[in-house]
Amino acid sequence: MGHRRGTDLRSEIALEANANDAVLDGEIVKLDGSGRTIFIDLMKRRGPFAFVAFDVLGANGRDVRKIPLLERKKILRAIVPRRSTVTLYADHVRRRGRDLFAEVCRQDLEGIVAKRADGVYDVAALPAWLKIKNPDYSQARDRHELFER
Repeated sequence: MGHRRGTDLRSEIALEANANDAVLDGEIVKLDGSGRTIFIDLMKRRGPFAFVAFDVLGANGRDVRKIPLLERKKILRAIVPRRSTVTLYADHVRRRGRDLFAEVCRQDLEGIVAKRADGVYDVAALPAWLKIKNPDYSQARDRHELFER
């Protein structure tokens, strides 16, 4: 698979989506063969890249931001293809956040985002979500050097 640039990735996501139109919240990532993110490859634009969809703001002409998160996740699950290398669905864990975070740290991953299951998508109400970072994440070391030119 070759390098995917922004426009190509957007086109591939649009072609695969199970919706006429959708506004998704997510993140572009570079994954290695085991599914781990490789931040340096993302910064140096060494693809191929994938889009991890966390949330949905609108689908098929309907604004869904006022719908509770767990309902939006059902809509998102229906939009994101189950077998895709381009668009990935970010699953969620309920009531086991501490266990999940411990496993994230054990596997040397970046961290987790905690959201209320009944929360709406309201930018004015942010920070309604908590990003909890792994303090020992190896790829966070010396990241500032990537941004200096």
